Amino acid sequence: MASAFIPNSPNATPAAAQLSLPQNVEAEAAMLGAMMIDNRLADDVIDLLEPEHFYEPVHGRVFAAIKSLRKTDMLATPVTLRPMFEADEGMRALGGPSYMAQLTGSGAGLIGARQFAKQIYDLAMLRTLVSVGRTLVDRALDTSEEVNPRKQIEEAEEELFKVAADGGAENTVKSFGDAAKLAVKMAERALNAGGNLSGITTGLDSVNAKMGGMHHSDLMILAGRPGMGKTALATNIAFNAAQRWMRDMADGIPPERSVGTKVAFFSLEMSADQLATRILSEQSRISSERLRMGKINNAEMSRLVQASMELQHLPLFIDDTAGLTIGALHTRMRRLQRRHNNEIGLVVVDYLQLLQGSGRSSNDNRVQEISEISRGLKTMAKDLNVSVMALSQLSRAVEQREDKRPQLSDLRESGSIEQDADIVMFVYREDYYIAMHEPERPVANSTADVQDKHAKWSQTYQEKAGLSELIIAKQRHGATGKVTLAFEAEFTRFSDAALQGFNP
Repeated sequence: MASAFIPNSPNATPAAAQLSLPQNVEAEAAMLGAMMIDNRLADDVIDLLEPEHFYEPVHGRVFAAIKSLRKTDMLATPVTLRPMFEADEGMRALGGPSYMAQLTGSGAGLIGARQFAKQIYDLAMLRTLVSVGRTLVDRALDTSEEVNPRKQIEEAEEELFKVAADGGAENTVKSFGDAAKLAVKMAERALNAGGNLSGITTGLDSVNAKMGGMHHSDLMILAGRPGMGKTALATNIAFNAAQRWMRDMADGIPPERSVGTKVAFFSLEMSADQLATRILSEQSRISSERLRMGKINNAEMSRLVQASMELQHLPLFIDDTAGLTIGALHTRMRRLQRRHNNEIGLVVVDYLQLLQGSGRSSNDNRVQEISEISRGLKTMAKDLNVSVMALSQLSRAVEQREDKRPQLSDLRESGSIEQDADIVMFVYREDYYIAMHEPERPVANSTADVQDKHAKWSQTYQEKAGLSELIIAKQRHGATGKVTLAFEAEFTRFSDAALQGFNP
């Protein structure tokens, strides 16, 4: 095998660079010959490679043709392949269609075809690494445009990840026995947690009972109109999961048995200190508005400091970089996961519409860009084996209806959001809309009609005040429905309604 080209080598020339690319054309020829001699070998290795893995382009096209024939259960031999290459200029340069007969002449690949396939794949990866390295050097040397080293590093990491992730079908196929073991482990974890919880806890018993917790590789969409409290709920859930992890570790519970987890929170709208203020407000029971304005007394300040000290080791990591692309988000999350020993199990993104696409689809229309982003989030959930909760806006169509409970069709610029998501949840607070339609307040000389209208409104408002609905509109793992939660707007805190004395 030839050694890889080193871009900054003093003796490197374009010709030398091409010659030094890692390749083994003889192995490619031997494997293709074996595939045509024995189509059972072709079926065995056909999913391990792609045409672009071959160094010789003609070999890649022959492989693609064999793959196409075997998909329809047709024989792939030099005779059946000949009509497909009569007009192929590259084949003509190698001697014409009779070249395929030469490939079957030696039969060298009949023994060890899978080893040949692995070597071809490994060499293709090395060539890709050379290409990524050259591109990285070229970009670093080019100062004609605005210099942004950090962006170049993130793009290089993304390209390297694509190389590493392209592991072929062999690494992703699991036997039923392996899959069954994972299912039994999940059931055992749910049993050990006291039932109702096979995934990561939300910290809300009623939500856990409905969903079974948050599961690895799932994409959850949490949506709502402005003012409904979706960021507050996501922050509460993130805090609850991180706090449970911290408590379980202190109690000596093994990480694999904990229903808590370390959490990454990507806040594209709010700053890190604003999120921290919300959490501290909830834990110290001090109004977040008063915290921001400094209207607190010495006793409250002591409670705030105490809460801050208790939470200084909370495994909740906040990235408040604005304008992230879906690729940059994936890169940052992989880096964070490596830094924390792959112990981050929940990723929160606030919010989906503030992410940017790769730039290709965004030039077409926003719906396509949002579709790319939702697919990217689902891919990240599976690649990193984490649960991803992405917040989403809803369209104004909600406000035009008499019943303002959200529906799946209300997802703004939905594209494939509904399709990609494993769970779609909506936050709805009826008291928010009731408060908006308060009738004229009665005064000393108000008529009986004015007083009666306000009294009826006040009674309705009191019945709904402090209650919120979490509507589960889609769930791959279970039933849909709704959960009633208590919401304390002063502390931006959600809790189980039953625990707050409500009768949901």
